[in-house]
Amino acid sequence: MKKQYWWIIITYIVMQFSAFVGVPFFYAIGVGSDPSLDVALYKAQAYWTILSFTIAFVFILFLLRDEFKISVRNEKAAPLSISMAWAIGGVFMAIIVQTIAANIEVNLFGVEPGSENTQMIVDLIKTTPLLIAVTSIIGPVLEEIIFRKIIFRVVYKRTNFFIGAFVSSFLFAIVHGEPEHLLLYASMGFTFAYLYVKTNRILVPIFAHTMMNTFVVIIQTVFSEDIEKMMQQMEQIQSIIGGI
Repeated sequence: MKKQYWWIIITYIVMQFSAFVGVPFFYAIGVGSDPSLDVALYKAQAYWTILSFTIAFVFILFLLRDEFKISVRNEKAAPLSISMAWAIGGVFMAIIVQTIAANIEVNLFGVEPGSENTQMIVDLIKTTPLLIAVTSIIGPVLEEIIFRKIIFRVVYKRTNFFIGAFVSSFLFAIVHGEPEHLLLYASMGFTFAYLYVKTNRILVPIFAHTMMNTFVVIIQTVFSEDIEKMMQQMEQIQSIIGGI
């Protein structure tokens, strides 16, 4: 593996663990101060996430500056028009795959619907709206670079698509810290790996990933009250049916 790839992976790992130091530091110096302790901690966490992800994002793009120039002129890549079609279709593909995986988790494995990780992110966005830049753009871009451009491609070149997608998707799922949703995140990893292989353009899974995240964030934040009411109505209906 290229030396710069190792630096990118190290940067990503440091960024992930930096919150253990950065959040308490931001809270101590009053960044995001608020009369409520919970809100103050949420703001400190949000602002540190924005700062750490932005620094890592800029540094990683700097390390990949030459590769992005090459990838644009890559003769093996799919034509731009086809790549655009896969990028747009990939958004719908990702949403469909995510929906299927979520239903399998709930109905087959008995996993509680919803994601604590997603809910925490939504709560953070409500206190610090600027965080949406991380969840919708910076985060997905970094994940596609780490898990598809580097890990998947390195393993794929030495083995085959299935092994490369499995290894990268498993690590992608583990990083999200919700083992109960392993299938959900892994299925997304397979989808993005497939888009990458079909076009040989990392921008295609990046586009699909960012759009999917944006869609989920908008649904969870803008329509959160409507979703909660709908879930309550569903529970009432189930209770009535169960009592018959």
